[in-house]
Amino acid sequence: MNPANWLLRTAKLTPNAAALFLGTECVASYHVFAARAAAIAGALQARGIGKGDRVGILMKNRPEYLETLYGIWWAGACAVPINAKLHGKEAAFILENSGTRLLFASSENAAELAPVAPDCLEMTLCAGTPEFAALYDADPMAAPADVDRDDMIWLFYTSGTTGRPKGVMITAQNMAAMVAGYLDGIGSHSAKDATIYAAPMSHGAGIYNFMFVMAGGRHVCPASGGFDPAEIFDLARHFGHVSMFAAPTMVRRMIDVAKATGDTGEGLDTVIYAGGPMYFADIVEAVEVLGDRFAQIYGQGECPMAITVLPKEMVSDRTHPRWKDRLNSVGYEQSVSQVRIVDGDGCPVSAGTVGEIVVRGPAVMKGYWQNPDSTAGTLRDGWLWTGDMGSMDADGFVTMHDRSKDMIISGGSNIYPREVEEVLLTHPDVAEAAIVGRPHPEWGEEVVACIVAEAGRQIDPTALDRLCTDNIARFKRPKKYVFLPDLPKNNYGKVVKTDLREMVKR
Repeated sequence: MNPANWLLRTAKLTPNAAALFLGTECVASYHVFAARAAAIAGALQARGIGKGDRVGILMKNRPEYLETLYGIWWAGACAVPINAKLHGKEAAFILENSGTRLLFASSENAAELAPVAPDCLEMTLCAGTPEFAALYDADPMAAPADVDRDDMIWLFYTSGTTGRPKGVMITAQNMAAMVAGYLDGIGSHSAKDATIYAAPMSHGAGIYNFMFVMAGGRHVCPASGGFDPAEIFDLARHFGHVSMFAAPTMVRRMIDVAKATGDTGEGLDTVIYAGGPMYFADIVEAVEVLGDRFAQIYGQGECPMAITVLPKEMVSDRTHPRWKDRLNSVGYEQSVSQVRIVDGDGCPVSAGTVGEIVVRGPAVMKGYWQNPDSTAGTLRDGWLWTGDMGSMDADGFVTMHDRSKDMIISGGSNIYPREVEEVLLTHPDVAEAAIVGRPHPEWGEEVVACIVAEAGRQIDPTALDRLCTDNIARFKRPKKYVFLPDLPKNNYGKVVKTDLREMVKR
């Protein structure tokens, strides 16, 4: 069940096949890819790191990301992927909470982390440095370590309403189930296929590497290190048979660039959109402009990419009498998952009735790392309570209606109001703070801060900006500050955020 065995198998079958690319330049065949992973594993083993140990990756998208990821698994250890966009203090919390001993990082992330690095972190190795390159010369582990199906191999931190990230324990079985769900719902790949990593590899884009490793496909990191639609279109034309993961906001930008340049998406095979709500008009236009290339996946960190699926043929279909309803949905349950809509007591509701989406199956997480209370609240009688509200029609298609939590999704990234509010409340002149999202044409939602100042005080918004920039990632920083005499509250003293959302729309 060790994913590194998939890499080893492919390296034996097709050792000379091109594997890792930076832009259009091949930097490793599958033989070299596997050899580097084995050497990295040997270096970890020499430091006493093995089964059960956590090893962090705080790295921007680059070929070394996959080398270190498979090196960690080859050694039998657990990868702790950290979004490279996070603030150093946020990354430090994840490292400390997980007890990470060794970190692979990008140089700029390592520099920001250094002043606040936790004591448990023994070493940081930066990609692109001589110290990192020296890992390739370490004595390799001859074969991947034995990993059992219930062993944790991926510790993914997802923020909760408490404002502190929770570590989601993903096992080897969870990952294998995710792969099976993908192959059934999206389709298989072959050596002629390529995947482009334009979204963060610490999230969905990264765990979608498995299907291409198994098939001996090509892994392409854009030379820019990020997402540039024009670069994506160029790479797709160059490689052909390209698949990629994209947040809905990325799809919107691809549409805009294609319309402006006349690009047709030549070379793109499948664009899987997930990570946030896709506007109906946007996906209709995406198909009109770029063709039959889009599929939808609904999942979350606790059940990675494995809850529902809306395959390409259904996204593109305009002949079914209810095609609009289906396109407004997140699809039907994946083959590896059972999905229900339930009321507060966990009882299934009738078709079309809104309730909470729950899921069970082999892709559902083992639990939250060292957090039994949150685990018990989220995993109940074998079901994962997603916190998302939705309905299911008589044909089994699930439509999202709202989020039971107040999470904001901006540019495909999750932003939890509580953690932003807690930062703002450290300002001595802030009496109350409430964070809400409001619609944004490009990012889906943007963050708005509703602030009540202490009596007689005036607050400079630039000071609040600095406070946020010093403590949280920039993408979580409010884009607008609204100063109010008080916040709307119900009879129990709870802030009525629905009123605030309506107010900030105006």
